[in-house]
Amino acid sequence: MTKTYPRSQELFAAAQRVLPGGVNSPVRAFRGVGGTPLMIERGEGAYMWDADGNRYIDYVLSWGPLVLGHAHPAVVEAITRQAARGTSFGAPTALETELAELVLSMMPSIAQIRFVNSGTEATMSALRLARAYTGRTKIVKFTGCYHGHADLLLVQAGSGVATLGLPDSPGVPASTTADTLTVEYNDLEGVAALFAAHGSEIAAVIVEPIAANMGFVLPAPGFLAGLRELTRTHGALLIFDEVMTGFRAAPGGAQSVYQIDPDLTCLGKVIGGGLPVGAYAGKREIMQTVAPAGPMYQAGTLSGNPLAMIAGITTLQHVQQADWFAQIVQRTDTLVQGLHAAATAAGIAVQVGRQGTMFGCYFLHAAGQQITSYATAKQYAHTERYARFFWGMIERGVYFAPSQFEAGFVSLAHSADDIAHTVQAAREVMREL
Repeated sequence: MTKTYPRSQELFAAAQRVLPGGVNSPVRAFRGVGGTPLMIERGEGAYMWDADGNRYIDYVLSWGPLVLGHAHPAVVEAITRQAARGTSFGAPTALETELAELVLSMMPSIAQIRFVNSGTEATMSALRLARAYTGRTKIVKFTGCYHGHADLLLVQAGSGVATLGLPDSPGVPASTTADTLTVEYNDLEGVAALFAAHGSEIAAVIVEPIAANMGFVLPAPGFLAGLRELTRTHGALLIFDEVMTGFRAAPGGAQSVYQIDPDLTCLGKVIGGGLPVGAYAGKREIMQTVAPAGPMYQAGTLSGNPLAMIAGITTLQHVQQADWFAQIVQRTDTLVQGLHAAATAAGIAVQVGRQGTMFGCYFLHAAGQQITSYATAKQYAHTERYARFFWGMIERGVYFAPSQFEAGFVSLAHSADDIAHTVQAAREVMREL
């Protein structure tokens, strides 16, 4: 690393005095790649600028929401217009219904939706709903899949926990997670064994249809269909956590790609257009259990916030335009092929993958290794090499996730020239590795 970032270092030192670890979300601390985090000042289109004035082609995009890019003019105009009319009312608005209708039109499995303020709220509420609806207590989650930081879900979680090397979070009582059963992602036989042992007690299986919080792992053929069959057979609910894949894997989410009809779906990121939002949604009979329609209580002062609603409406209206989405998919495909070719030419083992407008690139210890689960990710992912790759790309003006265990994203704003620059930078860095 030859560049220096004095202003970022100065600002981060100030942040550490008043924020735990200097950040408000762990992966931002750059513990997975070393060095001082870059402090970002602004974004426009496909680019971000740090406090030292360096510009980067951004493939993090606020961890997925910015499918149109930073500060898209239509989104900025919509937020500005709404802000002048009021930022929060704590009362119903027509914007909530408009965004709900947009989501329902794009995801046929959904009949009703409840907006919340984050992905964590969405998954936590969906699991409470599953327990209330079924009258059962146990849930099944997959090792390395991250569904937010609710106590019952911080068992073998991926993402930031994997980056920091924390086994499980202190402060979570054993009693809270006693009914959380875990199994490796893509292990359908393991799920069947859990149902054989606890079938009448399991309220739900929650899964990332594409495991994008342990890096980027696609479901094995038949895995998601097998989950659907097992849950139906045993009277449990199937919950798709599409906070990340919703409107990213495809306009209709990963469930449209794999043709699975989940009982409940958790959403976030894209549906807020870059503002804080989450949602849980599903079949009408199940959603009617939620207060005030039913007895399962959940509430939120800022749920359905008009700024988030209008940003989401504007974003999804653009996503609905198939030619625009197809353009982002094509750019993503070109990027992934370019990264793979650059690694191959340099003799570096990688595993790359893509679905829709999201992608992943693992650096491996040896050729022939395949990552299909959290266990294999921990075993085969070459995190030290990824860290060197990350900083090499930063020096060439390209910003990838500061962790091997995170997915990447492409936006409408990324041009063919941006992709070409990224691939050329990757060739140079791969040769140095």
